[in-house]
Amino acid sequence: MKKILKNSRKKVGQLPGSLIYMGDRTGNGIKINAAHYGRENFYEKNILSPEELKPSGEGILWLNVDGIHIPETIGNICDKFGIHPLTQEDILNTAHRPKAEDNGSYIFIVMKMLGFQSGSLLSEQVSLIIGKNYVLSFQENATDEFETVRENLRKNKGKIRELGPDYLAYRLLDVVLDNYFAVLEKIGDEIENVEDELVENPTRQTLEKIYKLKGEMIIIRRAVWPLREVISSLEKTETELISKSTQPYLRDLYDHIVQLIDTNENYREMAAGLMDIYLSSVSNKLNEIMKVLTIISTFFIPLNFIAGIYGMNFNTGISKYNMPELNFYLGYPMVLFLMFLVSLGLFIYFKRKKWF
Repeated sequence: MKKILKNSRKKVGQLPGSLIYMGDRTGNGIKINAAHYGRENFYEKNILSPEELKPSGEGILWLNVDGIHIPETIGNICDKFGIHPLTQEDILNTAHRPKAEDNGSYIFIVMKMLGFQSGSLLSEQVSLIIGKNYVLSFQENATDEFETVRENLRKNKGKIRELGPDYLAYRLLDVVLDNYFAVLEKIGDEIENVEDELVENPTRQTLEKIYKLKGEMIIIRRAVWPLREVISSLEKTETELISKSTQPYLRDLYDHIVQLIDTNENYREMAAGLMDIYLSSVSNKLNEIMKVLTIISTFFIPLNFIAGIYGMNFNTGISKYNMPELNFYLGYPMVLFLMFLVSLGLFIYFKRKKWF
């Protein structure tokens, strides 16, 4: 499971607002995409360095940054928009809890993007800054989940180029939530597969899958639950940065989050129930094995008793009471026939009791 706090020792003794990357990504550069648009125009460019940024008062600027592992670059970008050093510090801290802050001239939002990579559920931090005429988005990794929004901007689909930066931020939040639904759908399929395994043949690998599912539920819960508070605060905040026309869309996001929370809680209960089913299945399997061994032992107990009695070999010449059957002409076949009758009787008795 992913650590809750990552590289926290880096911040020990540092001043507030110190730009220190608190994450796992290393190497590779930072990809910066700038999209400037209005009702009738759209311009897009990949920027190599923050020095190329020229914030304009006309239209809306969306700056998407993939990669936050170079603090100097993040600091230079934020300085051009007057972002407070404490906000910059939060952008670089990838262990942050999802939150929303109104800083007057901008609104700062932190959330988690979820996705599967090589069969494992990964969580990356996404930070949004909503200004008067700009939106800044910072992604921990280059997942390119916002490409659908960018494509809508290029083709002028929907209302995205007609409304303000708050609506663009809503669309980005909506992409994150849609991704949660996709993740939960896949986890639901995994739960069904594990249930089938538990019914057919539970193994050690099945137990590992259950533990993995429970860990994924914790990651999703940590990402989704705080978002309810985030969207609620955005919906109720009194600021010029969020227009009344965007409020209904935020309420719709809130409804989606409630649905996500309910689904996640249901899956958590199902994942917890899988452990009980596993233990019950293993116990039943062990009981079946013990039942078979007990029945086999029960068959051989009287046979061993008979063989033990006639294996004592007391001398019949000394006493007439010393096993006279040893001198019978058909003594051996008679004992074997007796053993057969005993076994047959046990079989009929067990069959009538429906023990097998």
